[in-house]
Amino acid sequence: MIDTHAHLSKRLCDSAGEVLRNIKDANIKVVLAASNLTDSKENIELANENMGILYAAVGIHPQDTEPEVKISIREQLDMLDSYVINNIDTVVAIGECGLDYSPAPPEERDRDKNEQEELFRGQIELAIKHNKPLIIHARKAVDETVEVLKEYKNIKGVFHCYAGGKKRIGKVLKLGENWYFGIDGNLTYEDGLSEVVKNMPQDKLLIETDSPFLTPAPFRGETNNPTNIKYIYQKVSEIWEKNLEETEKIIDENAKRLFKLV
Repeated sequence: MIDTHAHLSKRLCDSAGEVLRNIKDANIKVVLAASNLTDSKENIELANENMGILYAAVGIHPQDTEPEVKISIREQLDMLDSYVINNIDTVVAIGECGLDYSPAPPEERDRDKNEQEELFRGQIELAIKHNKPLIIHARKAVDETVEVLKEYKNIKGVFHCYAGGKKRIGKVLKLGENWYFGIDGNLTYEDGLSEVVKNMPQDKLLIETDSPFLTPAPFRGETNNPTNIKYIYQKVSEIWEKNLEETEKIIDENAKRLFKLV
């Protein structure tokens, strides 16, 4: 099984060592999503230390701002670029990045829409430059995110924790054949999301835990970790009316195809 979106950075994961041992024991591969420059650097270090198990993404979340970073957006983008250049085989994606028009949580701050778009477009350009997929974060801004992406060619990626409903599936698919939908643990307790998954092409679905967030049933309310990915695979197998082995094969091939995992 492949968890295509998890956070194991020190700031979010107090027991990364234990989590990593459990990941290895469960034979799970994990794409490490980034929210800022520090996460991006840590992801690369973790992936280099755990080749074939952990894979790094680098990126800056639209609302994640590091207090100690006093440099401009352009300089932050240049740093991300250098991370990819110096770790071209380790970095499998750019993100998570995108637009978020919901109120920022207390530990973050609201970036204005212009600033978010500048940061987003810069990361799209990095993805094009290095031929890497994008991990898209679009909250309360799916339509606006799609409109920005439509301006570019030769891009690919996944809408992380897809929240666009049935009516926007077609919009995402029109971006090109290399666009996917990330589905998380809320699938196990949101009936409406099950209906959305039924309307997605099976060869465009990826599974994510978004650890340490969005813990699936039966552990909802606890800290999430990538080994809980199995509960999301099981739910998809029920929705698809396929056995777990067949479901796993389809989803894992999707992940391997987008992120070029080996």
